[in-house]
Amino acid sequence: MFLQKEDLKNNIYTYQVDQITEGDDTIVLQALDTAEQEAKSYLTLNNKKESDDGRLKYDVDKIFSAKGKDRNPLIVSVTLTIAKWWIVDLCNVDIIYEQAKERYDRAVAWLKDIAKGNANLNTLPLIKDENQSIATPGEELKDTWPWIYGSRKKFNHE
Repeated sequence: MFLQKEDLKNNIYTYQVDQITEGDDTIVLQALDTAEQEAKSYLTLNNKKESDDGRLKYDVDKIFSAKGKDRNPLIVSVTLTIAKWWIVDLCNVDIIYEQAKERYDRAVAWLKDIAKGNANLNTLPLIKDENQSIATPGEELKDTWPWIYGSRKKFNHE
């Protein structure tokens, strides 16, 4: 699992988690798993043609299979914010609901921006595409783009 229960202490106090879940770790693990699946769903491209517009394609399986210090801290933080939302959904004991909702909405919006290509995170592993040779972040494009642009050759009446 990408997230651990101990990671939650960065986003929510332990006593709050214990009060909400009544000490049931299965609720916490379900919230962590749900948050991981939700974050994956935003970063995974679908089969629409518009996703072949040159945006970066992240290796979602590699991102979420990382453990410990190998995990991307921003992805961990955003996923924990989503997990907190799923825990608070059960009961918002001693938590400002509006603040949790706002942070959840910002986390989801950021993940959508990453998926659309409006924001990029150059520390995440990429998938090598057949149309482009993007092997590592920061490397220049070597092959062709999935579209053609320009104009026809000019006709000369000689």
